[in-house]
Amino acid sequence: MASIPEYYAGKNVLITGATGFMGKVLVEKLLRACPEVRALYLLVRPKAGQSMEQRVSDMMTCKLFDRVREVNPDFHLKIIPISSELTQPGLAISPEDVERLSACINVVFHCAATIRFDEPLKHALQLNVIATQQLLSLAKQMQHLEAFVHISTAYANCNRKHIDEVIYPPPVEPKKLIDSLEWMDDSIVRDITPRLIGDRPNTYTYTKALAECVVQQEQDKLNIAIIRPSIVGASWQEPVPGWIDNFNGPSGVFIAAGKGILRTMRANNDAVADLVPVDMVINLTLAAGWYTAVHRRKTEKQKDERPKSALVYNCTTGGINPFHWGQIEHHVMSSFKRNPLEQAFRRPNANITSNYLMNQYWILVSHKFPALIYDFVLRLSGQKPQMMRIFNRLHKAIGLLEYFSSQDWEWNSENMSMLMGQLTPEDRRTFNFDVRQLNWPEYIENYCIGTKKYVLNEDMSDIPAARQHLKKLRNIRYTFNTLLVVFIWRVFIARSQMARNIWYFVVSLCFKFLSYFRASSTITK
Repeated sequence: MASIPEYYAGKNVLITGATGFMGKVLVEKLLRACPEVRALYLLVRPKAGQSMEQRVSDMMTCKLFDRVREVNPDFHLKIIPISSELTQPGLAISPEDVERLSACINVVFHCAATIRFDEPLKHALQLNVIATQQLLSLAKQMQHLEAFVHISTAYANCNRKHIDEVIYPPPVEPKKLIDSLEWMDDSIVRDITPRLIGDRPNTYTYTKALAECVVQQEQDKLNIAIIRPSIVGASWQEPVPGWIDNFNGPSGVFIAAGKGILRTMRANNDAVADLVPVDMVINLTLAAGWYTAVHRRKTEKQKDERPKSALVYNCTTGGINPFHWGQIEHHVMSSFKRNPLEQAFRRPNANITSNYLMNQYWILVSHKFPALIYDFVLRLSGQKPQMMRIFNRLHKAIGLLEYFSSQDWEWNSENMSMLMGQLTPEDRRTFNFDVRQLNWPEYIENYCIGTKKYVLNEDMSDIPAARQHLKKLRNIRYTFNTLLVVFIWRVFIARSQMARNIWYFVVSLCFKFLSYFRASSTITK
């Protein structure tokens, strides 16, 4: 079989979701590692007053493409934007573009989806299921299509504890649900959503499970692969370590902890944090596209009469190279103390607990009380209060993550191992998705630095000033604690004989304990 770069040479590739986090990394990797690829057709919609051309142009100017730009300054000539809208019939692709794509596309990577956990069901169904149906209809018109790669999620079947690399029966027949919801008012759909999604935590995982069923229905007509990444995080190595461009998932939690805003989070310290770097997911995706096309072509030449079936790849780390939430908390805090964020609200000092009551106590003491005091100061200075609003948004975001940070899953990853065995030594280096090589402390360090450099756009040269700011916050904290002790003494202890007696009793006990400890140490020596 041809190598991966050799396979993609001369190919026309269609990508949905190219302006999203994973889509950008996919476009960059294809251009850099497969320089002979003919063209990348990107389905893009106008957004926030920007045309599709402007959005693609802005995407290509970001730091992610610096390595490609050095090797090939004219790489943008290979990128062809196609106007599209996933919420419209036929994806709102013009007849001319449909004809154009049908005549030339060889590989489709379907990355587009809404990843919001609290997306209204109707909208999530439109973006994640109906849009996938329509893209599959377009794919069946493509005369030279060799592979259709669908990006799903490892949590599509999170109602199961053990998840194999198979497509499970859907919670409901997608067509029946689509037909039923079509006539319903949004308020009715909102009311029945909890009953519909059942034991799944949100509309995202529910609709991604339905999308897998929709893809499976076309496996006899198309060469299909399904990639199921778990929690996608910053890049491991490529194009630069720690590249990230959004606040989604763990990134926002890391930043909130680094800023000293987040002080407590409900999670299981011993639960596996199934985090997977984005570049590993993309390397697996490109390798799966290659294998799906070349392997199927090979079996067809051999006149294999077996029915086609979509290969599923569980792209996870927990079963191969596990790392736990408690370990992540330790390394994130350590990293942000070495490389602090600018203008932190407090010193980084987050705490993970699985106890609900303890978590609520710390939310009250470490989140709500400081927010009220800070907003009160802002009001006195004539400014608009904002801290309580920030904390409320943070609590909502963390609440959506609790389901995934409080329990474990077991994913079978035999297909991922099989695919790795099919690669040449050179392809294994270029398209590395071997999660056994991931050094977690180093990765988390680069992840935290990446949030500072690429999400917050902070300069690393300002770290000394940020450290001075943390020292200032520490001194303020010590001063406040001292004043608080003096206040308690003057108000409560100094005015009550009983309180003084209790205080002296506690101090004397502590003194006796210390004396006993010193005497024991001396005797031992």
